[in-house]
Amino acid sequence: MKPKIQMIGFWLSTVCAAISIRAEESAVSFNRDVRPILAGKCFACHGPDEEGREADLRLDTLQGATADLGGHQAIVPADVTKSELIARIESADPDLRMPPANANKTLTPAEIKTLRAWIAEGATYEEHWAFTPPKRPAMPVVNDKNWPSNPIDYFVLTKLEREGLTPAPAADKYALVRRVYFDLIGLPPTPAEADSFVKDPDPQAYEKLVEHLLASQHYGERWARQWLDLARYSDTNGYEKDRNRSIWPYRDWVIASLNADMPFDQFTIEQLAGDMLPDATPQQRIATGFHRNTMLNEEGGIDPLEYRYYAMVDRVATTGTVWMGLTTGCAQCHTHKYDPLTHTDYFGLFALLNNADEPEFSVPSPNIIARRQEIADQIATLEADLPRQFPPEAGEGSEESRRASHFATKFNAWVEAEKKSAANWQTLQPIRLESNSPFLELQSDGSIFSSGDITKRDVFTLTIRLDDLKTDKPLTALRLEALPDERLPANGPGRCYYEGRAGDFFLSEIGVKRENQSLSFASGTSSYGKISIGSGTADARNVFDGDGSTGWSTSGKEGEAHQLVLNFAAPLEPHGELKLTMLFERHFAASLGRFRLSATTAAGEIKAKSLPVEVEAILAREGQNWSKAERAALQRQFTLVAPELAEARKAIDTLRAKTPKLPTTLVLAERPANHPRPTHRHHRGEYLNLAEEVTPGIPAIFAPLTKSEPKNRLDFARWLVSDGNPLIARVIVDRAWSAFFGAPLVRSGGDYGSQSEVPTHPELLDWLACEFKDGPKPWSMKNLHRMIVTSATYQQSSAVAPDLLQQDPANRLIARGPRFRLDAEMIRDAALRASGVLSPKIGGPSVYPPQPASVTALAYGNGAWPASTGEDRYRRSLYTFSKRTAPFAAFTAFDGPSGENCIAMRDRSNTPLQALTLLNDEMYFELARALVTQVDRAQPPEEIATSIFRRVLTRPPEEDEIVALVKFYETQLKRLSAGELKPETIAVEKQASAEQAAWILVTRVVLNLDEAVTKP
Repeated sequence: MKPKIQMIGFWLSTVCAAISIRAEESAVSFNRDVRPILAGKCFACHGPDEEGREADLRLDTLQGATADLGGHQAIVPADVTKSELIARIESADPDLRMPPANANKTLTPAEIKTLRAWIAEGATYEEHWAFTPPKRPAMPVVNDKNWPSNPIDYFVLTKLEREGLTPAPAADKYALVRRVYFDLIGLPPTPAEADSFVKDPDPQAYEKLVEHLLASQHYGERWARQWLDLARYSDTNGYEKDRNRSIWPYRDWVIASLNADMPFDQFTIEQLAGDMLPDATPQQRIATGFHRNTMLNEEGGIDPLEYRYYAMVDRVATTGTVWMGLTTGCAQCHTHKYDPLTHTDYFGLFALLNNADEPEFSVPSPNIIARRQEIADQIATLEADLPRQFPPEAGEGSEESRRASHFATKFNAWVEAEKKSAANWQTLQPIRLESNSPFLELQSDGSIFSSGDITKRDVFTLTIRLDDLKTDKPLTALRLEALPDERLPANGPGRCYYEGRAGDFFLSEIGVKRENQSLSFASGTSSYGKISIGSGTADARNVFDGDGSTGWSTSGKEGEAHQLVLNFAAPLEPHGELKLTMLFERHFAASLGRFRLSATTAAGEIKAKSLPVEVEAILAREGQNWSKAERAALQRQFTLVAPELAEARKAIDTLRAKTPKLPTTLVLAERPANHPRPTHRHHRGEYLNLAEEVTPGIPAIFAPLTKSEPKNRLDFARWLVSDGNPLIARVIVDRAWSAFFGAPLVRSGGDYGSQSEVPTHPELLDWLACEFKDGPKPWSMKNLHRMIVTSATYQQSSAVAPDLLQQDPANRLIARGPRFRLDAEMIRDAALRASGVLSPKIGGPSVYPPQPASVTALAYGNGAWPASTGEDRYRRSLYTFSKRTAPFAAFTAFDGPSGENCIAMRDRSNTPLQALTLLNDEMYFELARALVTQVDRAQPPEEIATSIFRRVLTRPPEEDEIVALVKFYETQLKRLSAGELKPETIAVEKQASAEQAAWILVTRVVLNLDEAVTKP
């Protein structure tokens, strides 16, 4: 593939530039040669961490290294003999030698030689390469001008030529098509797709194939998996109970965003602060699920705020890894020992992320909304028809008139009965709202909404000015309404978010004081109550019995309004201030989310009513001069409770039960401006060890590059993708490079700090970073991927000659194509596609492929694994339910993550368990059976074997491979025919033939081949 015309400008670099680079590489470089030695052997005791620094010696800066140490200097530039550093590392005295013997960090002779040479040359310090903004380097001059296809190749080739090497030949077309399919969409090509590419004579066939794959909806699924590793995505909360959570809409957002090639800067901002964007859309709010993927502890003995702190610690560490490539978490307990990140810097980052609440968000799914409206319309029609379903009374006249008469009689009787107990209530609007932690906010309807942090012992204190009431009569009773709200878990009325109790609350005690005098209650009732401990009853008096273990809950009827009515022991004159205290104390956090207080002057014992408050208000009005709308409201309420209509209401109840719920997901929501959450430095990183308050801010090392200091989460998100963050573009392009080549250019993976390796190709890394961030298509992931896969470097054969393997075993020089084991999910997805059962469905809730029951049996509660059926059984592995304490076994065997931590680069192991999984796991056995059903077994054995081989491995088999497979088939067929094996145990079907079972055994072998699980 020849370079295109527009690339000519990149070729015109001077020979002088190339000579300069070579000369520079021959000298000692602080960043390349010296910093790794000091970082690995010295910085732990003589680095940035002032608290842990030994001998007051700092070696990470020139000023520190040349400071006077009582007549000595660790480093005297250009004078090795006077440099105490050299004297100490070469000393034969074990008491003087550095590093000390117990550190187990002895320098090698080569490292000492490097340090001596560096000091002799003047001991020049350089700012760490990762903390300097990338600059687009000049295009290197290469000898072989025919090989490069795009700029990437010039940087790779110039290093190969410097080492006296040549690139590997181009990969075989079948290997290339299989490779690029896996890399861009995470699936292998079908034999027909592979043949179409191989036989296409168009010189641009490969470029067209790349565009086709980039446009595939499967592209987003493939690259979402890598991002979800970083996002520590899981479908459960983690820790002991590890209950289920709903956050799959966030996963769908990631897939859709990648498919749409959302610019990476926008992709970043929406995930970190989408809720803070002007007129934030539902999708932008869903995007903030990135930082709701943290684990959540639901154990009874924990402090919710302590584990919120640990979640924030995770968020800071994750943000540092994902967008900065730094181990920011190392500064949680003290100033970073290796990188210029102070302890205070860490909590400045903490503060930038710390001002968000963590609600549950109902996703406005258009299909579900439409269905809900359809059912609501049907219910409204049936309710309107209920009066016509009323049974007619006996007597003369038409059935219609007797029905109307009977309805009117019963309705009037109901009204008179309800009027006797209806009270006129006035809403109490507090003038002050106080709590231990939650933020209480008065709503327009007089209700109070609670948000922010909650604990297992929340106390609300409301101050009410009684003089504001429109009455001069004594108050006789108090009413507390527990109100549902879509902003609350399960629509409330409580704020409990635990699985199985979502939307619940537990009110332990209510106390009322006026002028510091406690007031007593004589009695209490509730419209609905459920108490599980203490008295064991739903007695409303539990809330004023002085026993915090008893109280009022409405568990089991979340999403509905309920009321509690308490009668004062003595009438209360309506003047002065009333101070009402509500205690919510339980072994889990469960305070009210939305509630309203009212008082009445009605005589007699007032009881809580199951009627809606607006209906009671109509009934309580003196006289009966109701409007048409008010009478209609009363009649509707009567039809919903009249025993004569019980049978007719069953159809309504059935419809209501069928009303689908909107899916929910976990999001962030910035706290109100008048209720910010303060952040303190935690000494030693301990939750209970608070020090001074810290203001939001980025690490000081970045201040010179930053135009304005970020003050909140949105500012911070924008800063991360600005010129002020010199790390961002390098980190992102290198992570992509690692996905294609099996290893990043910075081999230390997620760490770009002082302990990182120097990039194998620093100029290439910076060129890619500049092209990604400031090129013709800024921040385009698809364009980055396009550049990589269309390079000649990527298209090299992965075959390796013995001499090259000895010279460059880790392929640091990139003198050959990538060849490494596929990720766990790709291995299963490849088997699904080969077997012909892969579901093409995109998005939706997680599913449960089959796996041994023993996997979840040992997890808390011995949770069920309800294996999916139908299409869901064969969804892509991205959608497999992820349980943190019991990860999907077939993925774990191949180093799949648990979702507990941010993973910048997966481990890649090679164990016998992997072969056993592919051979014996029931899931893979099932796919082997399915594959055989896709093959035309009427053909000769050689054709059947070829078909199986190609469905799994893409390429046409060699003759000896077919011979071996057919021979294996014949051997197994003999065993099956002789009764050594039973066909039905292999093929499942009762009437399975020996021939079918033998081919299944052949397929199992092919699925287990190294080539089946390795990128070519």
